Amino acid sequence: MTDKLFPWTKAQIEAIAAEYPTPFYLYDERGLREQARQLNAAFSWNPSFKEYFAVKATPNPAILRVLHEEGCGTDCSSLAELVLSEKVGIGGEEIMFTSNNTPAEEFQKARALGAIINLDDLAHLDFLERVAGLPEMLSFRYNPGPLRTGNAIIGDPREAKFGLTRPQLFEAYRRARDKGVARFGLHTMVVSNELSHAALLETARMMFELAVELSTTLDIRIELINIGGGIGIAYRPEQPAVDLQALGEAIRSVYAATISAHGLDPIRLCMECGRLITGPHGFLITRVRHLKDTYKRYIGLDATMADLMRPALYGAYHHLTVLGKEAQPADQIYDVTGSLCENNDKFAIDRPLPDVAVGDVVAIHDAGAHGHSMGFNYNGKLRAAELLWRLDGSVQLIRRRETLDDYFRTLRFPGAEW
Repeated sequence: MTDKLFPWTKAQIEAIAAEYPTPFYLYDERGLREQARQLNAAFSWNPSFKEYFAVKATPNPAILRVLHEEGCGTDCSSLAELVLSEKVGIGGEEIMFTSNNTPAEEFQKARALGAIINLDDLAHLDFLERVAGLPEMLSFRYNPGPLRTGNAIIGDPREAKFGLTRPQLFEAYRRARDKGVARFGLHTMVVSNELSHAALLETARMMFELAVELSTTLDIRIELINIGGGIGIAYRPEQPAVDLQALGEAIRSVYAATISAHGLDPIRLCMECGRLITGPHGFLITRVRHLKDTYKRYIGLDATMADLMRPALYGAYHHLTVLGKEAQPADQIYDVTGSLCENNDKFAIDRPLPDVAVGDVVAIHDAGAHGHSMGFNYNGKLRAAELLWRLDGSVQLIRRRETLDDYFRTLRFPGAEW
């Protein structure tokens, strides 16, 4: 079981809402730091362990700066994410660049920043050499295909557009070695939001064994293994959170039995968790605008799926807290909706909640990753502000709310000039 506790009082949130109207995202700096520290502690047995925070989860400079202070690098997959890292002061091998179907300008920027480049396709080796030159270090992304199953989010690896097959992987390292690349990394990503230790451990085992085979077959040294992100969070109260310390110790045992046993120690172990770090420590704060009673009872919020699309896109569960009514029985059944002209604009369906009134403030939990970053402007909805609750109890605006001027800025109206 996971307690779904909201870290602030209704009075504190109402005070924030008086300055920054709902809906808005609110992140807890203390929680972010503690989560990063827990992950780093769980893998401290690997002295050079590095968490490359997945920028796509929460692409905000204030968040990246906090996590960088806790020792995290950045996992980037686009030009914008590379530039965002650069603007925060993150560079060199503190950036891992893993993209797919990659344009030349992105490889060029990654090379200019000195990032670790993780290639997604065998053909990208020659393309990278032509458009940006080969770096001293390269990594390749492995797709195990029929040798491994994914989970509900990732799906069957054979259906995934990402990564190299096993034969392609060996050919890629051979070619890179012959082209003069001297240092090598290895990467995979086969699960997402995974709560099972067994699945996460199996990924590590697969990669460690593969590193041994690559090293002995091709006479190269794999100095970095990125086992991906994919550690899940307990979105539902009945789900247990992943025990990071136990997971770290289990992976340590497999490392000893493979990497250390074959004399390949030390190899730098890396991860690229996003959801694990920021997910539980970000909330979408919204207010009840209307109540409707027809064939079902509806709560109409001032947030929409344009603010948080996971429930509509994946059928994902997000816990809801009606502030000030935490102690009241959840004996009413509602669909919780936004105002888009789409019937799937729902945060919850048939959700037991306390009796709700217009004006109530609702906190949507576990929205700190793949929340604001997946927002959009359908129906002309303006993207919400982002706020950070600092360690000293102050609240910092880290992204202002969009305005109509922002929304119209890229449009050309009759008679207008750019």
